[in-house]
Amino acid sequence: MDNNYYTSGISSIDRVSFDAGLRAHMQRVFSYMGAGLAFTGLIAYLVSSTALAPIIYGTPLRWIAMLSPLVFMMILNFRLMSLSSSAARSLFLAFCGSMGLSMGMLFLIFTGDSIARAFFITAATFGAMSLWGYTTKRDLSAFGSFLMMGVFGIMIACLVNLFLMSSQLQWMVSILGVAIFTGLTAFDVQRIKQTYAEGWGAETNDKLAVIGALQLYMNFINAFQFLLELTGTMRRD
Repeated sequence: MDNNYYTSGISSIDRVSFDAGLRAHMQRVFSYMGAGLAFTGLIAYLVSSTALAPIIYGTPLRWIAMLSPLVFMMILNFRLMSLSSSAARSLFLAFCGSMGLSMGMLFLIFTGDSIARAFFITAATFGAMSLWGYTTKRDLSAFGSFLMMGVFGIMIACLVNLFLMSSQLQWMVSILGVAIFTGLTAFDVQRIKQTYAEGWGAETNDKLAVIGALQLYMNFINAFQFLLELTGTMRRD
């Protein structure tokens, strides 16, 4: 792969080291993200399939389960770069665990088959968009800015629909959500490459890997949930 776009300030002698470091960095990012997804799924399944489900989701504790990821997200956004690498990884894993606690309710609402189907479809599209974002020579900055505007639009539409309770609006939001967060995956993969190039050789790269994993994790989780809203089958029991 030609990394000239990212290595314009790096000598040809160092470019081999840069390429090797970039591959290792991307592997680290996807390893952290994969571990986070696995931990989220494990917590969600264990909580929903045990006696903890009615205690958490059938009482006011459900609000703690729903809001705790927001608290962790705020801490990650404002404090991550000031933490040590090990603390940043631990905080990211704790955030993924809180997401699992929040998403455990999905196992009580949708059938296991529909959850598995939505997961594998999301994984396939995520993989394809990640590969495109990593290999394309096109600058996706404008594309990403447009998609970020779409994210804010979705947030506003979701707030409005809390009052309207419109199934048609929810259907439209879900379609847009799948498209937007799938597209953001390619943009974020390219941005992760760029931030690595800008900080190449810096000690902060391990924290940058955690930040990249968080961005890709959120894209995956959001795309998965919107797709599940579109294709999921409700439980009858």
